[in-house]
Amino acid sequence: MKYNIKYKLWLEKDGEVVMGLGRDQLLREIQREGSISKAAKKVGMSYKKAWSFIKTMEDRLQVKLIETKRGGKGGGGAVLTDEAKNLLKEFEEISNRFEKLTQKLSKNG
Repeated sequence: MKYNIKYKLWLEKDGEVVMGLGRDQLLREIQREGSISKAAKKVGMSYKKAWSFIKTMEDRLQVKLIETKRGGKGGGGAVLTDEAKNLLKEFEEISNRFEKLTQKLSKNG
């Protein structure tokens, strides 16, 4: 029988989601854009929702993920902390392993 294997991956801590594809995309766009509002627009979510995701992740992980600088004459900005960069790296490694396993199992199926 031919079929495709699909999965949805997320990381939890104490039964609460801390990372998934949407949060991964948001953090990567913040890293690229240097701005939470620009990143939120790029991934199709409101600034308020983006901040909610960030705060929820920080609260659940008990680490700071984003360093922000208020706007003004020079403009504001946002950068990822080392903890956020490590989280992205770990999520990417786990995603890659799942993808390889999916490809292997699909060939056998």
